[in-house]
Amino acid sequence: MEIVIANNSHSVYAETICETILQAAQVRGTGIAERKPEYVISKMEQGNAVIALDGEKFVGFCYIEAWSHGKFVANSGLIVHPNYRGKGIAKQIKKKVFEHSRTKFPNAKVFSITTGLAVMKLNSELGYKPVTFSELTEDQSFWNGCQTCKNFDVLKRTQQKMCLCTGMLYDPNSSDSKQKTNRNQLDQTSENSQLNYRVKEKVFKRLKSIKQTLFLKKDKK
Repeated sequence: MEIVIANNSHSVYAETICETILQAAQVRGTGIAERKPEYVISKMEQGNAVIALDGEKFVGFCYIEAWSHGKFVANSGLIVHPNYRGKGIAKQIKKKVFEHSRTKFPNAKVFSITTGLAVMKLNSELGYKPVTFSELTEDQSFWNGCQTCKNFDVLKRTQQKMCLCTGMLYDPNSSDSKQKTNRNQLDQTSENSQLNYRVKEKVFKRLKSIKQTLFLKKDKK
C-alpha cells in the first residue's frame, strides 16, 4: 500500500471516494458534508489531496481546503474503504495530509470540525486543541459547505456558534505546537501518552453526549 499526494491521474477514483463517504455517513448516522466527484477531482488537480492505494484498489482519501486567504486550512473528507478499516490506515492518511498542509501552508492554522471520536483522537495526537467555533475561519463559503449535513439546522439556529461537531485547531504559532515539530512525537507510544489519550477520549465522549442531549431534545419538542 502507498499513500501519495493525489494528482489528475487519480481522478478515476473520484466517484468511488464520494460513494464511500456517503455510505460511511449513512452507516454511522453522523453528519458528513456531501461532496461531488467534480469537487474531489479539483482538489486532486490542485495537489491538495492525499490518496491511499493498494495496487490499483482504492484504500483511503483526504483533502485540503484553504480559507480566509490561506490563513486557515482544513483537512476534510477523511475516509477509508470498509475493506481496509481497523488497520491504522486513517491515522497514516491523517498524518500525511497534515504534513502536506504544513508544507503548502506553513503559516496557516489547521482546523477540523467533526463528530467522530476517532478523528478527534487523531487530531489530538497531531497537536490540535478543542476550540469554540468563533476561533475558526469566518469565511462563509466554508460554513455554507455544511448545508448538506443532516445537522445543519443545529448550526443555523445557533448562528454558527456551535453544533454537534467539535471544533479543533492546530496553531503553528502556539508554544505547544512549536514543541511538537519533531515528527517522532506524533507516534508516541509511552504509557503516559496512552493514558493521556484515554483521558481525552473520555472528555470527547462527554462533550459529544452533552451536545446531543442539548440539541436533540430541542428537536423533539
